Amino acid sequence: MRIYPTMELQNGRCVTLDKGRLDEAMIWHVNPVETARSWSAAGAEWMQLTDFDAIEGRDTNSELVEEIIRTAEMPVQLAGGMRTREHVEYWINKGAGRIVIGTLAAWDPNLVKELAKLYPDQIVLAVDVWQGQVMTEGWRSQSAFTPEAFVEAFSDTPFAAILVTDIDSDMEDVEAQLGLISGLAEKSRTPIIASGVVRTTDDISRLAYISNISGAIVGRALFRKTVDLSEALEVAKSAHEPVAEFQ
Repeated sequence: MRIYPTMELQNGRCVTLDKGRLDEAMIWHVNPVETARSWSAAGAEWMQLTDFDAIEGRDTNSELVEEIIRTAEMPVQLAGGMRTREHVEYWINKGAGRIVIGTLAAWDPNLVKELAKLYPDQIVLAVDVWQGQVMTEGWRSQSAFTPEAFVEAFSDTPFAAILVTDIDSDMEDVEAQLGLISGLAEKSRTPIIASGVVRTTDDISRLAYISNISGAIVGRALFRKTVDLSEALEVAKSAHEPVAEFQ
């Protein structure tokens, strides 16, 4: 299982959200470029970068995003505001390792299927779930889809992964309920990246034993220091190593 240390940008700064509210972001006084490099130095093989300004249709962070992609020393999975073919292709051409698409998949599923075929292993489907429904537009609009129906609609699409965010768990500081993510992992032909459920390394251990989970997003827990990245990477790596049987 792969750990994706995750950075969220707003107005050029690293932030995290409480209760998913873009207007109440917690600002972390760190250098985004240096933070990305430090994750690579700790052993991370990928990172996720989410541009909150792009979700709101602004390109405030474009130069910073480009610099992180250029200098992070690992591939970047880029999310936020990918609502047109041109935008997706712009960032692929700028060197993003993968592009995360959510809202556009609900609006124009055929276009997203086409993009996934054109860019194999570079398109990730985002399935953001709140109270049993898929949310769009940065969690602000509820779609008509259940997560099961949404995943099924793309069952033959060659996505690199499906990123499932359990918004209910993300918003409430309680122990994550893994039922939603494990249920979708069981039904999906595509590997699942879990989001919204990692508070501690114990959560990573629990995720590692669910079949078809290929990765976990770890963002707020890194900044709050409830998870140490090196330890998280070690737990994810060793979770499935064979254990010698007692003789």
